Amino acid sequence: MNISEYQDIFVYVEQREGTIQSVSLELLSKAKELADTKKQSVIAFIPGYDLNDTHAVECFHHGADKVYICNDPLLKDYMTEPYTAVCTSILNQLKPESVLIGATTIGRDLAPRISARLGTGLTADCTSLDICSETGNLLMTRPAFGGNILATIICPLHRPQMSTVRPGVMKKIIVEAPHNTENIIYIPASLTQDHKNIEILETVKEKKQKKNINEAKILVSAGRGIGKKENITHIERLADTLGGLVSGSRAVVDAGWLEHSQQVGQTGQTVRPEVYFACGISGAIQHIAGMEEAEFIVAINKNPTAPIFEVADVGIIGDVNQIIPALIEEIKAGK
Repeated sequence: MNISEYQDIFVYVEQREGTIQSVSLELLSKAKELADTKKQSVIAFIPGYDLNDTHAVECFHHGADKVYICNDPLLKDYMTEPYTAVCTSILNQLKPESVLIGATTIGRDLAPRISARLGTGLTADCTSLDICSETGNLLMTRPAFGGNILATIICPLHRPQMSTVRPGVMKKIIVEAPHNTENIIYIPASLTQDHKNIEILETVKEKKQKKNINEAKILVSAGRGIGKKENITHIERLADTLGGLVSGSRAVVDAGWLEHSQQVGQTGQTVRPEVYFACGISGAIQHIAGMEEAEFIVAINKNPTAPIFEVADVGIIGDVNQIIPALIEEIKAGK
């Protein structure tokens, strides 16, 4: 493989019912940062149906230099084979150096199939991306051995270098970008009914959940140190007082005190709230990896040597079940 033929960074832009998913915008922002390092371009690719220039403009405002749009009735609903076929086709045509895909349910299904057809590697669930100053290779960092270490993986002999990244890991930025129609390219899918190896009979949507924790500005997170499930009420009261959401560590989720959708950490969600309260959380590396990018961290723990205090902006030492009620009263008084 002549790797010198491969240039630029390609981002698969995931859309559902015409709405671009936030993780794709996060990846475009990160791709822009990486591309500027190598003086390359960011290429966005949006497959779907009934997509238009508005979708492209949204990509431009988050870092894309060029947007390819592929409309086809077979791409209206996600199906593995048609999406794999169109993505593989355009990647063979464009020959990008790197490919970034969101680690969503769709992305985790799509990415390994594309990488297998392209004969290249894939690093899944990355938490960090960088460019090696010496070789120019993409440095793809992800948890390994149950999250006990972080492994940085490279793909030096094959192209494109492929990575999936969890939602919430990268920071979404807004850039000033003119609406340049020359950089919006509509391409045919060239799909036939032979690509449709399944039939979607019905789409059943789950009941709409409350706001996702990775969208919250304030999170109050519970750890094993709260003692028992009934003490979650203290966490909920503090979250309600502050206008935030409740989240937790893996320990409380495994114990059944909170839902998995509320879990913060490497095996849960990565969050970037403005304020993060860590209540009774010791600060295992797996949890810290999911919340250390919060703007302001308040830790409450009775163990003064708990690792969580190393990343906290404010540390309160004491029994969380006594401190939180007092804290709530102080906040109410302050209001």
